[in-house]
Amino acid sequence: MMIQTENLIKVYQMGDTEVRALNSVSFSIEKGEMVAIMGPSGSGKSTLMSIIGCLDVPTSGSYKLDGESVENMGETDLAEIRGRKVGFVFQQFNLLARTSALENVMLPLTYAGMTGKERKERAMKALERVGLADRMEHAPNELSGGQQQRVAIARALVNDPGLILADEPTGAVDSKTGKEIIGIFQSLHLENEQTVILVTHDPFIARHTNRIIKISDGRIISDELNPEPLQPDASRPDENM
Repeated sequence: MMIQTENLIKVYQMGDTEVRALNSVSFSIEKGEMVAIMGPSGSGKSTLMSIIGCLDVPTSGSYKLDGESVENMGETDLAEIRGRKVGFVFQQFNLLARTSALENVMLPLTYAGMTGKERKERAMKALERVGLADRMEHAPNELSGGQQQRVAIARALVNDPGLILADEPTGAVDSKTGKEIIGIFQSLHLENEQTVILVTHDPFIARHTNRIIKISDGRIISDELNPEPLQPDASRPDENM
């Protein structure tokens, strides 16, 4: 089991007001699944993503990531498990502006105890996997939005994490490029048996995954298999109007 949660509760104190962002959330995700966590703004999906990605811990409840209990870890242990287990892809690409694509992808390996040659070889391989073998020396401002997101995906892959966690990964690119990005995630899932979680508000994006978990007001309201995921060349409903 890659992810196992039970009765996750997350409470934020806003002055005198207590806000319950997650309310008794329980689910599990097997290794190798491709899952969408879907919900509107304010539903709790971002809070849930932070806990799944070991960026935060719950107020109460249990969470195991690849068999390791995470809920009581401190910052140092959370950072360590993130480095080993999780690759993040965000809506905003978060690339260093004055460094090449190759150097951006090498960054997560800085503290991995590898030689410079090993880091470079792994980063080159990750960029090749996302189709950027010919753009490695280009800075982000020399790349399109879709290419920048591919660099971000390569950076997430370079540590060979068990879990790829993508937060609105197509939100900053056009629809054609968005389909290409989703295709990369599907390939990672199918060819490398990586666990992929897409956090999105977009039903069309969610339908490209094998399972859709919907969250609203801090609770899971549905958890359904999607036996026929859309392929990257599928048209959005509004594209045919």
